[in-house]
Amino acid sequence: MSNDTLPATAPAAPPAKTAKKDKPASLWSDAWYDLRRNPVFIIGAAMVGLLVVISTVPGVFDSVGVDPSTCNLANARKGITSEHWFGSDNLGCDVYSRVIHGARVSILVGFISAAVTGIVGGVLGLLAGFYGRWVDVILSRVAEIFFAIPSILGAVLILAVIGRDNAGIGSVVLALALLAWPMVLRIMRAAVITAKHQDYVVAARALGAGPWRIMLRHILPNAVAPVIVVSTINLGAFIAAEAALSFLGLGIQSPQISWGLMIADARNRFLEAPLPLLFPALFLSLTILSVVMLGDAVRDALDPKLR
Repeated sequence: MSNDTLPATAPAAPPAKTAKKDKPASLWSDAWYDLRRNPVFIIGAAMVGLLVVISTVPGVFDSVGVDPSTCNLANARKGITSEHWFGSDNLGCDVYSRVIHGARVSILVGFISAAVTGIVGGVLGLLAGFYGRWVDVILSRVAEIFFAIPSILGAVLILAVIGRDNAGIGSVVLALALLAWPMVLRIMRAAVITAKHQDYVVAARALGAGPWRIMLRHILPNAVAPVIVVSTINLGAFIAAEAALSFLGLGIQSPQISWGLMIADARNRFLEAPLPLLFPALFLSLTILSVVMLGDAVRDALDPKLR
């Protein structure tokens, strides 16, 4: 047989590249994927991040160069000028500098209160939901006692007992966190009760895992999502509560600077000089709005029912 009649040999195919193994899907990876593509989260996170930077290094944004604690009665209730971008208040203090420096108190109170309530309520809720029985009964009854106290009224009572001379960031955080942790406990307890009956927990217990390992390695990662959502939403509530307490004269006291304190000082002369009240109220509203946007986006990403 001649070579012309031989069948043509197909060229050898190049060796196939080994495909990279995709990471297994999880609640956290799916949530982060959704958050990165959610414009509400991006806008809220950008605004909260900017406020955190302002509260950390206020001098960078205080380009006017006016000391917020320096007041000149000759400049009282003046409008917007090249030296006073937001005008001046009743005592002649620069409103712009005080708004910038007042962000630190609101951000600190909000973040510390949210962290304290999340940790305390989360730990107690984890213990109550996992052990049940008398541990659950005691912790739940104690939480119900604090639930019976209205939040703002209870905070006013606590700060009134502490006194204005001892009022500060620590006392405001104590008053807010002391009345807010039971809600986090209930949410964490419900999530733990649901998680501890799942198959992976039963399998871990059958393999001889101890209670602490089951709680920390298996239950906690799958039950902490609702606590993160609630703590994020509570952040805005704590910032608003701090402003309300300072407005009532029971929270932050002078010479410290707070948006609520600025609003309280400017309310009597609002019709004559609206700027000292308008700008701190505007920054307070934008801060709460950004935190609410952030909390809603996190809730939508971490709630499997909304997928």
